[in-house]
Amino acid sequence: MISIRSVSKTFTAPTGELLRVLDDVCLELEAGTSVAIQGPSGSGKSTLLGLMAGLDQPSSGEVVVNGQSITGLSELALSRFRARNLGFVFQAYHLLPHFSALQNVVIAAEIAGLAGAEAKAMEALARVDLQDRAEHLPAQLSGGECQRVALARAIVARPPILLCDEPTGSLDPLNADRVFELLLELQRDLGATLVLVTHDAHLAERMGLHIALERGRIVAGGA
Repeated sequence: MISIRSVSKTFTAPTGELLRVLDDVCLELEAGTSVAIQGPSGSGKSTLLGLMAGLDQPSSGEVVVNGQSITGLSELALSRFRARNLGFVFQAYHLLPHFSALQNVVIAAEIAGLAGAEAKAMEALARVDLQDRAEHLPAQLSGGECQRVALARAIVARPPILLCDEPTGSLDPLNADRVFELLLELQRDLGATLVLVTHDAHLAERMGLHIALERGRIVAGGA
């Protein structure tokens, strides 16, 4: 389902120094797996997740997702691939502020080319128990509700892969637990592969596989 093949990623610092964020990472994740990625700040967690999503390209190596090599694809091809195959949940929600909860989800449904986009969006909001808040703007929703809208947006196309970058990091413990339980429930219902970057050891323990990164290398749990 997700294959990371000898992937390295370097960035150029303002001083001109090359910074190696990922160093020859190899990882194989099977379909339906739930995976937690942990490590200290700067270990490469979010960079690895971004490479899985095609939001960035590796400096070397190859990323294969759902049988498709996404390394070197054009931005248009990547956008189409993500719309069909990936749901991404960010820590900061990234909802459009002047669009209602429903409209934020409808946009994702339309990008994925779904027929009956509004009906599919309402169905996704109902899955996260927000059908009664469909017409509210993000500013009228709590942080937990905004993250649940982001979950609805991520699952509206029923993607085979859910990628989540600290999705509970901005929430209080009660809402964090609720969002995490929803993620696990949605993963089971969709039969999806769930990859979660988190600093929360309690959440990581409840995932099927635990991967630890340190200085750009997998130090536990990887292949």
